[in-house]
Amino acid sequence: MERTINDLIKIVGIRNVLTSSWNKKPFTKGWRYGEGNALAVVKPDTLLQIWKILKICTRDNKIIILQGANTGLTGGSTPDNTGYDRDIIIINTLKINKIVVINDGKEIIALSGSTLYDLEKKLDPYHRDPHSVIGSTSIGATIVGGICNNSGGSLVHRGPAYTQLALYAKINKEGHLELVNELEIELGSNPEEILNNIDSNNFLQQNIKSSNKLGSDDKYSDIVRDVNSNTPARFNSDKRLLYGVSGSAGKVAVFAVRLNTYPKPNKSKVFYIGSNNPENFTQIRKDILVNFKNLPRLGDYMHKDCYEAAKKYSKDSFIVIEKLGTKFLPTLFEIKRKVDLLSKYFKFLPNKLSDHLMQFLSKFYPNHLPKRMENFKDKYDHLWIVEMVDDGIEEAKDYFDEFFKINEGDFFICTENESKKAMLHRYVSAGAFGRYQSLKNKTNNESFSMDIALPRNEVNWFENLPDEIENAIELKLYYGHLFCHVMHQNYIVKKGVNPKEILKKLLGFYNQRGAEYPAEHNVGHEYKAKKSLVDFYKKLDPTNTFNPGIGNTSKSKYWN
Repeated sequence: MERTINDLIKIVGIRNVLTSSWNKKPFTKGWRYGEGNALAVVKPDTLLQIWKILKICTRDNKIIILQGANTGLTGGSTPDNTGYDRDIIIINTLKINKIVVINDGKEIIALSGSTLYDLEKKLDPYHRDPHSVIGSTSIGATIVGGICNNSGGSLVHRGPAYTQLALYAKINKEGHLELVNELEIELGSNPEEILNNIDSNNFLQQNIKSSNKLGSDDKYSDIVRDVNSNTPARFNSDKRLLYGVSGSAGKVAVFAVRLNTYPKPNKSKVFYIGSNNPENFTQIRKDILVNFKNLPRLGDYMHKDCYEAAKKYSKDSFIVIEKLGTKFLPTLFEIKRKVDLLSKYFKFLPNKLSDHLMQFLSKFYPNHLPKRMENFKDKYDHLWIVEMVDDGIEEAKDYFDEFFKINEGDFFICTENESKKAMLHRYVSAGAFGRYQSLKNKTNNESFSMDIALPRNEVNWFENLPDEIENAIELKLYYGHLFCHVMHQNYIVKKGVNPKEILKKLLGFYNQRGAEYPAEHNVGHEYKAKKSLVDFYKKLDPTNTFNPGIGNTSKSKYWN
């Protein structure tokens, strides 16, 4: 153990090897779910340092967990409690955040710790967009993290994050570390040369091959339009999207990915839609996907109860991101961690003191949401944010004008300020559930979340539970991507109810309806991986060295 730590310190310096429980906490505890222990957290500055760390871990029979921003919702980038047969080393990659724009902005190369937030800014001069926007961007997620989880996000016409072009390390069945270069870029002949060249951007345009491999999912816009299919549009165990690092969930060490970018629209408008009848949204979804020439850019649903919860419990997050940007989030989490330590030293203080304090302070800030949004929330149970771009704007306006002449509900076109607030409010809603848990002293033993992909032909998308399940639940918060039929649903059960029994019944309920889960948050340590995923993981990582236990699989070496 001492030799491992000393050798890691030689590679990255003593400041970048964290061994105390206090310093490791932000890396060993998940953003919403999951917590465990690690021998050390290592923070390399270069790709070559990652390679050297991997060699040490392989030599000393250590478990390896690579971690980016640690913003996952299912605990997939942290240890999970106990049951491991080897020590764990966490490698946090956030310091390795370089993004290289190639081919006149049509493609990018993203190193392991680069974020979607930075990618958006990097592409602005090229008038291009990344593969994912808004949601993951708002919480500082990494590009590589999205690829490894086939994260779907909100963009209707782009589908899950995906590439066949990547540079990564794996451990073969003999236990030897290998570097795999599938970037289709000539970078050298040995790992040290390849990693140094990609890290320092030391390659020429002629070194970049014109590849037939995909840098994005090129079929999704057709898939999502097929509203008569009895299978979901996207889900994490879809074999179509399991390739190399795509969907790998940390079972390899990713150094870089090569991705397509997209032309930025010349103009966009957000339509804010409300109704008390979910059947109206069913009809709108079908009409737009089948008949519109232009697909929406995004379409995010929010139930009134979730709107209210986000307004109350995510207000401070909304204000921080709006005023200071996602760059401040790591600092905020550090402050929260220090404040929470006080509650451990002083027993009269509540657990998660920072949540109580931030919630209290947020009450003094005026209402942060636009009046028209608030009016719609008061009138309607179901709220839908639909963004259209360019020629699709007039197409949508004409449609909604006619639709709401004869159907219950209404819409308005957001101003630029309303658009930003509507989207940010929707995306901070994911944190409302966790804040509610903290303030009400609810634990993961009393609550659970579901990430559901409904069949594309499902018309009853809004959940209507059997009485035996409904009567056992205290709180439900619903939001999701309605065009894609991906719903995120959070539950807290009533006191005295066994949440595992309710979850089992819920999963049975959705199995009967042909749903897939998880849809886009990936299995983490919260879901059981289906056979297609387990087979993929075993092929990538036959020794079970990288992120063992993911998807409730074995934590032991060689999957024993």
